[in-house]
Amino acid sequence: MTVTLRPATPDDLMAVGALHQRSRVAAYSSFLPAEALADPTPEAMGRYWAERWVWERDDHRMTVAERDGALAGFSYLGPDDEGDPGTGLLCAIHLDPAERGRGVGRQLMIDALAGMRARGWRRAVLWVLRDNTPARRFYERGGWQPTGAEHTEMIGTAYAPQLRYTRPL
Repeated sequence: MTVTLRPATPDDLMAVGALHQRSRVAAYSSFLPAEALADPTPEAMGRYWAERWVWERDDHRMTVAERDGALAGFSYLGPDDEGDPGTGLLCAIHLDPAERGRGVGRQLMIDALAGMRARGWRRAVLWVLRDNTPARRFYERGGWQPTGAEHTEMIGTAYAPQLRYTRPL
């Protein structure tokens, strides 16, 4: 049961979207209402990633994790959303729900941090849902610390407060 990491290709994006939707439902259902997580559909999430890829592929990187050839998770990184040229943004790590706790997320995080260092960034940041305690613990075990910055975004019909985390590279 080998896990391999590789750069994503356009052919991966529909499967990435479906995995992203499954991951969101599994990770967020304890604190967001079901109707907020019902949309987008897996197909719509795949189209979202295909569209995003068109605009961001030159300065962002998606890595997919596969276990025995099946998609297990992905990471997505790019420049800091606040414009600091020395900082990279870990935009996402999402896992197939069956992969939680099996080390794939850690492999994706280590790979993402190495990718940020290779781009010459000195610091990494991310946004995590405030109420997603397992994710916050995961990042804190990986050396991330909250900055005190917060913002709120909508996930479906629900407000989702987020916390900003950082760590040196």
